[in-house]
Amino acid sequence: MAKNYAAAVDQGTSSTRFMIFDHSGQVLGAHQMAHEQIYPRSGWVEHDPMEIWARTQDVIEGGLASSGVQGDELVSIGVTNQRETSVVWNKDTGEPYYNAMVWQDTRTDRICNALAEDGGQDRFRPKAGLPLATYFSGPKIKWMLDNVEGVRQAAERGDAIFGNIDTWLIWWLTGGPQGGLHVTDVTNASRTMLMNLETLDWDEEILRVMDVPRQMLPEIRPSSDPELYGTTSKDGPVGAAIPVCGDLGDQQAALVGQTCYSPGEAKNTYGTGCFMLLNTGAEIVPSASGLLTTLGYKFGDADAVYALEGSIAITGALVQWLRDNLNFFEFSQHVEDFAQKVDDAGGIYFVPAFSGLFAPYWKSDARGAIVGLTRYVNKYHVARAALEATAYQTREVLDAMEQDSGVKLKALKVDGGMVHNELLMQFQADILGVPVIRPTVSETTALGAAYAAGLAVGFWDDVESLRENWGVDKTWEPKMDAERRKELYKGWKKAVERTFDWVE
Repeated sequence: MAKNYAAAVDQGTSSTRFMIFDHSGQVLGAHQMAHEQIYPRSGWVEHDPMEIWARTQDVIEGGLASSGVQGDELVSIGVTNQRETSVVWNKDTGEPYYNAMVWQDTRTDRICNALAEDGGQDRFRPKAGLPLATYFSGPKIKWMLDNVEGVRQAAERGDAIFGNIDTWLIWWLTGGPQGGLHVTDVTNASRTMLMNLETLDWDEEILRVMDVPRQMLPEIRPSSDPELYGTTSKDGPVGAAIPVCGDLGDQQAALVGQTCYSPGEAKNTYGTGCFMLLNTGAEIVPSASGLLTTLGYKFGDADAVYALEGSIAITGALVQWLRDNLNFFEFSQHVEDFAQKVDDAGGIYFVPAFSGLFAPYWKSDARGAIVGLTRYVNKYHVARAALEATAYQTREVLDAMEQDSGVKLKALKVDGGMVHNELLMQFQADILGVPVIRPTVSETTALGAAYAAGLAVGFWDDVESLRENWGVDKTWEPKMDAERRKELYKGWKKAVERTFDWVE
């Protein structure tokens, strides 16, 4: 059977999908399934790791069946994942010791505050590029070691192993308890707060301070690895032994899928949260403006590529909240219909600090607020304000990115589920004052993982051949006058300040 396609498992916060791409980067087949969001207490967010693995098997089988592609026609499989979401499981049985702690979970705030007592919130930033925040995996591992019965003892024995969701899925795809590979890539490792950005290895000092046993951590590998992580089992959902050799955290995968391979190129992904990455090349750029210094990708033996990232916790999740918690509408896409019924947000701002504020503030004690309410305001204004919140938060990140990098962005490449919202994209261009560009394949996260895996086996020769696949679907030019833009943004900054220090 001719091997004509590269594939990717895209495991996100709310769903898992399997996508198959041809050599030109076009989608041949896809299948997607949601999984349960578990909220045991206020601020706690969990997923069932076994449900995620079950959904992964289902979508692989469904994607192959719907496309008519046979498993042995795949050249390789890449994995991309919701980052920082942490799993600890038994290496002999595959049973998790606890539910996956999701990146949005804020229960580790006390751990972070205690660690910050010696050295402040930026204690580990010089080595790891990250502030002490509930967002990252390291404090989540510590919480499970300290609070889940038997986990620390099992970790010290070598029985309990850790992974972000990429590691969990690669372990199962390559055999699970029967020899599954316990690996991660540099991008996911850089989100744990435990990896040294210069050495690209686990940092002994941080491990000691966090009290995390090194033996429970996966081996760190390139994002695109010609030596392969392993192969799928013929008895598994693929039905053939296919190389698994690409791994990227979801936002880095979108950077690769958007072909941002030169320093100064940036992309913004609109999903559950919103994440802007700027390629800084081989240079590790410290942030003085509340951004994260992170890995962009590493292809084989080539030098690692670094990035600045602005992470926003709640964007698409705010639309889901209007749908599920307030029953505004039945389907998320209806938010645009609501927002179009009014000319503006009626003077209100909606700051969705449901789990604190991420970039550029890093305030875990902030909470959500709607400000500027009058009796004039109705649900359509609220819907519009929810969409505008995404654009305002992106502007804050872009301002910080330009300040840190010294690079003035000329246009913004966008991807993710929300980029099909025309009203949002136009307002985004208006509030940024630069063009917003949507590519022909907007789901670039899965594409980036497929690119990484395909590069590893020679399906694509180099990044230049990937650039040739990228094309423009639509561009939104800014239409708002500068004075109006300044006035609206000033109101947003004022609204954000109202959310600070809410949790005592």
